[in-house]
Amino acid sequence: MLTTLNTAYSDTRAADLAWDLGREPLPALATLDLDLSGVKLQLRLLGASHQVLVEEERGQWCETVACIPGSSTPLPLGVAKRVGDWEYEFAARVEELPPGSFAGRAQELLALVSDHPQGLAGVFPGSPHAFTALLAQRHEGQVHWRTWHAYPQDGQLVATRTRVGVRELAHISVGRA
Repeated sequence: MLTTLNTAYSDTRAADLAWDLGREPLPALATLDLDLSGVKLQLRLLGASHQVLVEEERGQWCETVACIPGSSTPLPLGVAKRVGDWEYEFAARVEELPPGSFAGRAQELLALVSDHPQGLAGVFPGSPHAFTALLAQRHEGQVHWRTWHAYPQDGQLVATRTRVGVRELAHISVGRA
């Protein structure tokens, strides 16, 4: 799904993005609700980038990648941690692209996400290449999502990749001889 976001472009540059796991949901400009084999996700486009709400039988939690005023947690290259019964892995990278390549890459990503039934993309007013896009899927018992945050004024594209899966618990049976 592709939408034009009804807000001013508030992300100023890739270095302003911060990451947070557990923040409360922020006001969203567009959302997409998905049920991926029992795991409910809500992809959320914010004026300041994205959130993904994960709802499972034991509770709800939220990944936020956005320009968060006063945040002291910059966008990490990678995170691996447990969230309840889930293993959570996050990775981010910043691509620097020349102007001609940036426009082509932006169009390619927008086409990929907007045509996908589990994709949500929002274009900011003023530039067809200023966008945030999210794409989710379930594969081999795990839920994955990828995001892209475009900064055409700097030729930067921030790509993130998240994977969550239920933690494997070892069951040991004790028998009598």
